[in-house]
Amino acid sequence: MEPSRPLTRQEGEPPARQLRGHDELQLKLEAARTAAAERAVADERQRIARELHDVVAHSVSVMTVQAGAVRRLLHPDQERERLALETIEATGREALTEMRRLVGLLRDESATPDFAPQPSMRAIDVLLGTVREAGLPVDLVVEGAAVELPPGVDLAAYRVIQEALTNALKYAGPARACVTVRWKRSELELEVANDGTSEPGGDGGGGHGLVGLRERVSLVGGSIESGPREGGGFVVKAHLPLGERT
Repeated sequence: MEPSRPLTRQEGEPPARQLRGHDELQLKLEAARTAAAERAVADERQRIARELHDVVAHSVSVMTVQAGAVRRLLHPDQERERLALETIEATGREALTEMRRLVGLLRDESATPDFAPQPSMRAIDVLLGTVREAGLPVDLVVEGAAVELPPGVDLAAYRVIQEALTNALKYAGPARACVTVRWKRSELELEVANDGTSEPGGDGGGGHGLVGLRERVSLVGGSIESGPREGGGFVVKAHLPLGERT
């Protein structure tokens, strides 16, 4: 009878080197996830800065142009009014110059400025049409009467719906989505749900885009939550303030 032979490394317990390698891999994966989340926040901050610059710059430009138009209609004896309007024009031009300088510090120097109008809730039908053409059936439910939104809130609301539907296209697989817009007295409530599946380990199918959305929604005083949907699928809910109402 042959004596029993000792177990090889493959047949026995994992050697210390293999254990160390496994721990190092876990640390690298965690570091990669953290870095990706930090990049998502940084990228979203830059995009927010550029978009809010465009929104506010447009408003200040309109004010400046209108002040100049009114100034040219004044009578010669309205010197005090003329001086006030000239001050408005000069202050507006200075504000635009400073805003563009500051936002320029955040921009990637290689990026090409985008002078297209920023999207808003008025363009939701166009967004949903694009998503449907991409292969995701989506319904729209609107509750309550729409009101004029502050520019930053308007843009944030559009981005919430856009990002949630984009993630559904990427991660939900064969699915159907529903966008619910609820206009309430003091807030706009958004809900984007799908009945698909979620990618394992992918923030419930949400991706790192939702990390940036939390930053954006927080900056306008709102809140956002996301997670698995009861009965299957994924849901994103956001609450955005409407601002002062008269």
